[in-house]
Amino acid sequence: MRVVIHGSELSAATAAAALAWVGHHVIWRPLGSRWQELRHSGWLQGEPMVGQRLDEALASGHLKIDENGPLPKASVDVLWLALSPRQRDEAPSLVESEAECLSEGAILINNATFPVGDTERLEALLADRGVAAVALPDILEEGRAWETFTRARRWLLGCDDQRAEHQVRELMRAFNRRHEVFQRMPKRAAELTKLAINGMLATRISYMNEMAGLADTLGVDVEYVRQGMGADPRIGYEYLYPGCGFGGPNFSRDLVGLADVQSASGRHSELLDQVLEINERKKETLFRKLWAYHHGRLEGLKVAIWGAAFKPGTARIDQAPVLPLLRALWAQGVHVYLHDPVALPAVREVVGDHPLLTLCHGEPIDACQQVDALMLVTEWKAYWNPDWEALKSGVSGRLILDGRNIYDPDYVASQGFVYRGIGRRAEPQ
Repeated sequence: MRVVIHGSELSAATAAAALAWVGHHVIWRPLGSRWQELRHSGWLQGEPMVGQRLDEALASGHLKIDENGPLPKASVDVLWLALSPRQRDEAPSLVESEAECLSEGAILINNATFPVGDTERLEALLADRGVAAVALPDILEEGRAWETFTRARRWLLGCDDQRAEHQVRELMRAFNRRHEVFQRMPKRAAELTKLAINGMLATRISYMNEMAGLADTLGVDVEYVRQGMGADPRIGYEYLYPGCGFGGPNFSRDLVGLADVQSASGRHSELLDQVLEINERKKETLFRKLWAYHHGRLEGLKVAIWGAAFKPGTARIDQAPVLPLLRALWAQGVHVYLHDPVALPAVREVVGDHPLLTLCHGEPIDACQQVDALMLVTEWKAYWNPDWEALKSGVSGRLILDGRNIYDPDYVASQGFVYRGIGRRAEPQ
């Protein structure tokens, strides 16, 4: 099929690479960005497979980057929108400008996370051309974008037209051979379901973080609580891991989008307000543990932080816990030595050159030279099994603050450290 993709998000880049990879003829229009800038962006370079597949598709001729050139009439079978929410206002004019190039029987695929009802509004702009629109909400996971697109466990397909459904299935047939991945429903239902899923996941995380705080107060190891809850088949283990807060461009803005939908419908959600508030508080939990350990006397301390990205596998720090943590530490005069495998350029871009920040580009242990504490913020695999003897000589304060509960508290204590996790600590000997 002949596909035109608009957008400069990871979802647009992945769709362009994947659809061209399986033989479709794809034109990618990175709205608001130039290809050369995108190609060297940290988030694209750090995303496994996507950049490589884009280069292969460009070399094969199945993919072309066309930032603003006119297209021949009736030359496009699929118009794919993968815009960011901030580009929502541009979508109507973009759709109208591409109307002439759509072939008979073409479809519009809205892959963007816009407010509920926007797919219908975009379809109305093309009503006189008989173009059907479907909602196919973005399901990508940063750090696993290629895998989640090409081997999706499911797609929510908001579609009210049998012909349009058939066209989507044909477009995505190469990725739908192992098992049925499409769950069809009305357009508005698909748009709301995408927001509702992330709202539920965020609620589970925040609830587990509340339980971790309570476990800390009661002297209970939250790991027992997590395992007991997860073993209940009505609950399960997914998203029951307490931590120092979630971030990310998609997850966070989907929550805000769901809250906006609630407000616009006159149904203000106190639950979502609480979920977001708990998450923001949790981003400073490691700071509060450091404060409590040192009885508020933090000025002049040196702290190593492992991990800046909002999750492993990505270079992004959008709404990442490390940002409020840095601000809280600097406000108390704490010097931070920060290590991350790929996200340090993004940190520098956001915070600039700060006198109390040293970015450590080498090995993780390089950030731990005569520091008073080590904080684990992002659970990169490189941090899971450190050289404890080397850490012992570098972390003079012998304090490990584990924001992701990846270490065994008793083992860390046996290595001569004081361990504090999220609802976890070493058993007294």
